[in-house]
Amino acid sequence: MKNHPDELLPTRWTLIERLKNWDDQESWRQFFDTYWQLIYGVAIKSGLAHHEAQDVVQETVMSVCKNMQNFKADPAYGSFKSWLMNLTRWRITDQVRKRQRGENAREELPKPDLNRDTPSTAVEERVPDVPDPVGNALEAIWNDEWEKHIVAAALEKVKQQSSGKHYQIFFLQAIKQVPPAKIAETLKVPVDQVYLIKHRLTKIFEEAIKELETKLG
Repeated sequence: MKNHPDELLPTRWTLIERLKNWDDQESWRQFFDTYWQLIYGVAIKSGLAHHEAQDVVQETVMSVCKNMQNFKADPAYGSFKSWLMNLTRWRITDQVRKRQRGENAREELPKPDLNRDTPSTAVEERVPDVPDPVGNALEAIWNDEWEKHIVAAALEKVKQQSSGKHYQIFFLQAIKQVPPAKIAETLKVPVDQVYLIKHRLTKIFEEAIKELETKLG
């Protein structure tokens, strides 16, 4: 069963408002299903391992939950994109610092002196503060992943508004840049139909991109 096209928008302001109700499990599920891959991809590209990126996803979603009451679902107060990026940045930074503490602890942990019974200094107290290990590079990574996120959502909207074969024609021609004649030969359709379908679905795709960027940028 196909979803209503508007349900495919990654985040509408109405959804953000619903997230302020912690008991609205369906809205939180929709939020998680929509954004976990974006957050995970940014974490991986920032140099984190799989398990660290998973922690970033979980902790970022928890941060959204804790801070949602203070977020104003109104474009006049700033973009959701930037707000979510900052929450993700802080959680990635936490993971990098945690890794550095572990490496420093392994390097600096003194050999035990069996002749002394005085308590040793906690490892955490011997690890100095480190600067932000993510830096401005994350913004470029985030923007790249965000654009992929927008394109994927727009493609999903096209898929929901077309037949499987028509979507395949559009995807092969508009996204993969396969020559129309080759598509027509492979799928056994007239070449003029390839052009017609590509033109019609490109309009839906471009309108979806514009709408998503307006609502989320």
